Amino acid sequence: MEAFRRAVEAEQGVAVPDYDALHAWSVREPEAFWGALARHLGLPFACPPERVRSDDPMPLTRWFEGAELSYARALLHPPGVDDAATAVVAVTEAGDERLLSRDELRRLVARVQDGLLRLGVGRGDHVVALAANVPETLALLLACAGLGAVFASASPDFGAEAAAARFAQLRPKALFATTGYLYGGRRFDVAGVAARLRDLLGGVPAVALPYPGPTAEPPAGFAGWTAFLGDEGEPTLEDLPFDHPLYVLFSSGTTGLPKALVHRAGGALLTHLKELALHCDVRPGDVVLYFTTCGWMMWNWLVSALACGAAVVLYEGSPVHPHDLALFELAERHGVTLFGTSARYLHGLAAADARPGVSCDLSALRTVTSTGSPLSPSGFRFVYERVKADVHLASISGGTDIVGCFMLGVPTLPVYEGEIQRPGLGVDLAAYDEDGRPVTGRPGELVCRQPLPSMPLRLVGDDSFARYRASYLATYPGVWRHGDLIEVTSTGGIVVHGRSDATLNPGGVRIGTAEVYRALEAVPDVLEAAAVGRKVGPELAAGVAADEEVWLLVVLRPGATLTPELQARIKRAVREGASPRHVPRVVLQVSGLPRTRSGKPMEIAVAKLVNGEPVENAEVVANPEVLEEIAAKAAAVRAGDAP
Repeated sequence: MEAFRRAVEAEQGVAVPDYDALHAWSVREPEAFWGALARHLGLPFACPPERVRSDDPMPLTRWFEGAELSYARALLHPPGVDDAATAVVAVTEAGDERLLSRDELRRLVARVQDGLLRLGVGRGDHVVALAANVPETLALLLACAGLGAVFASASPDFGAEAAAARFAQLRPKALFATTGYLYGGRRFDVAGVAARLRDLLGGVPAVALPYPGPTAEPPAGFAGWTAFLGDEGEPTLEDLPFDHPLYVLFSSGTTGLPKALVHRAGGALLTHLKELALHCDVRPGDVVLYFTTCGWMMWNWLVSALACGAAVVLYEGSPVHPHDLALFELAERHGVTLFGTSARYLHGLAAADARPGVSCDLSALRTVTSTGSPLSPSGFRFVYERVKADVHLASISGGTDIVGCFMLGVPTLPVYEGEIQRPGLGVDLAAYDEDGRPVTGRPGELVCRQPLPSMPLRLVGDDSFARYRASYLATYPGVWRHGDLIEVTSTGGIVVHGRSDATLNPGGVRIGTAEVYRALEAVPDVLEAAAVGRKVGPELAAGVAADEEVWLLVVLRPGATLTPELQARIKRAVREGASPRHVPRVVLQVSGLPRTRSGKPMEIAVAKLVNGEPVENAEVVANPEVLEEIAAKAAAVRAGDAP
């Protein structure tokens, strides 16, 4: 980050003495910034751009027109990295480990490309994968990128219908599928799911992906991986326009058909290099671990670390099997320098009084990143007290929609507990009130006032951009509204208060759910919670109640019970730690809360159940068994209309 700041001063002739000045320049002079960034990061342009950014407003903005590059080349051939250097560390929860050098990864990509060509896959075709986090999935992405084909993936715990709701939109040329995987000490056979998915996709050519350990024969209609692979050689690495599609990511699909977001190759590469190399200080020779599945955008973010000259750790399985510190033992064993995880994982370790810094040698570790949901102040303290005192803890937040971050860490600035350090370079971020005015010191809608190269090129099936505009640009015309409720603090940091569509509104006063959760840190018996609004009173309009009351669903530590005394403690903690308006009228104990398959809490689904409404597309919920429990308990309370 400091090297880039100095380069900007020297090249542009401007004074940017610190990060805030550098950021202000990056949004004041976007063309100069993005051009300087591409040069500093060494984007491998085969021919230079005619201009950095078109004058078209979102979502029609085009980037680096005239330039061509290869995403696959950037990852496979980072400058100055030896062919023998480790590229991939692949590990399963059962202890299987496999290392691939840069040369071995390239040769695997070439063999996958040969197989794809035999299937008739070419530029612009879609290839989909219901895939475990194994090297072959990474090689498949890079093989597609090298040929100009478009890749999309989901994790193998998806049901066939949920995967088909995503993949069928793409009319894929080929399907790849994992037919069995490990999680939490159990082996799951999903060959039937893979076969059903192939049928739902119209009998598309299909290949079974390998998985460490004993494997069964591929299901009917599937070729085996070994039979699919072609001859060894050098991979094809086509230079393509900056805005050429690289992959399609999908929204969660909890409120309708998942949005299929087409991401451009150059935009993903430039954004990920900015975030990894500058904001996370990833360098050649580093080892980057992010716990993720192939159904979450953090997998796409992780693999781009190859372009920094780093090795990537692909972990397959449960992060807490066979015990809570399995990932930290992995970090010790392989000298991990960046450890990426979820806030939920860190909160769980804190609740278990785990001490990774005592149990494991983390001397190589420089950066811990956390995302998925807001990391609480106590979560920050846990990292610095129990993981490592001199690590850079970077809470980061963005989304599938931009396959990157709006705000994240800055290694040259101090870390304040409970806050994300700053907006990313080039991100014109603000918190807007209902009238579209920027606010500081109180919650507002997260907006981005200028286009970013990682914003979707388009949505599949949305040629008029009507759904794109309705999803992101309708609330504040011409300004991207992301759907998060944030607060810009007096220090310049950002606090995330949760999804704005899950915001509580008792008495007409908007309340972020994160405020409730922070207050609950004073109640150790509460492991996790969901605060939602139940509509009460006469309707002002169809489906719009005159008021709402706060309900709090809690998951308690093993052995704890929601006694009247504990309920009183919970309400007192919320009253004292947040405000009287936050105090829940109803507190319900449940065995679990619904989460997406990438581990994100689903407050909207809980709100629907509390209000007696069905949850659409329940197959996208990772733990659907809790839906019936929550619905039944909420119905019992509504029937008696008493806590």
